[in-house]
Amino acid sequence: MADLDLGVLIARCQAGDELAWEAFVRRFQGRVYALACSYLDDRDEARDLAQEVFVRLYETRGRWAEAEGFVAWLCQVARNRAIDYQRRRRVRQPPRVVPVEEGVQVADVSPGPAEQLEHRSRHRLVQAALARLSTLSREIVMLRDVQELSVRDVATLLGIPAGTVKSRASRARVELAEEVLALGREQGQP
Repeated sequence: MADLDLGVLIARCQAGDELAWEAFVRRFQGRVYALACSYLDDRDEARDLAQEVFVRLYETRGRWAEAEGFVAWLCQVARNRAIDYQRRRRVRQPPRVVPVEEGVQVADVSPGPAEQLEHRSRHRLVQAALARLSTLSREIVMLRDVQELSVRDVATLLGIPAGTVKSRASRARVELAEEVLALGREQGQP
């Protein structure tokens, strides 16, 4: 079912097909989660936000966009929810309680410590470099390069001309590369 045409998948979800809904979530969960992560610093909050987006999508599945513009529409929904989430979080910031579970042992199937450290180090470096970009540049990089939206879709989503998206995307990529290199030098990385 994962190979279904997007239009067919949307129609089946709208008709209430639970298997189609599962395929839909599998198809788009990474994209929505990545977008949530670009707005929120905490992965758990990003996961909660992504879940909130899918709950809202399920509730409103009869009003979804057509297949042609669906991915851009989905990104706009996720972006709007992220911005709303940030506003709510600024208003009230609850204390963070971390439960401690003792005695639970789970087999470790993750990459080795050296690989994890390398991956986390690179990820933090890119995230820190992204954080140094202006909000518009960061959004353009995330929407254009990470979410792979078209220039037209990014322009529509951000409410700016397509030419601005093209020029800002090019400039933002250069700025991001310069920030990554600068941060790498500051941290003593080659």
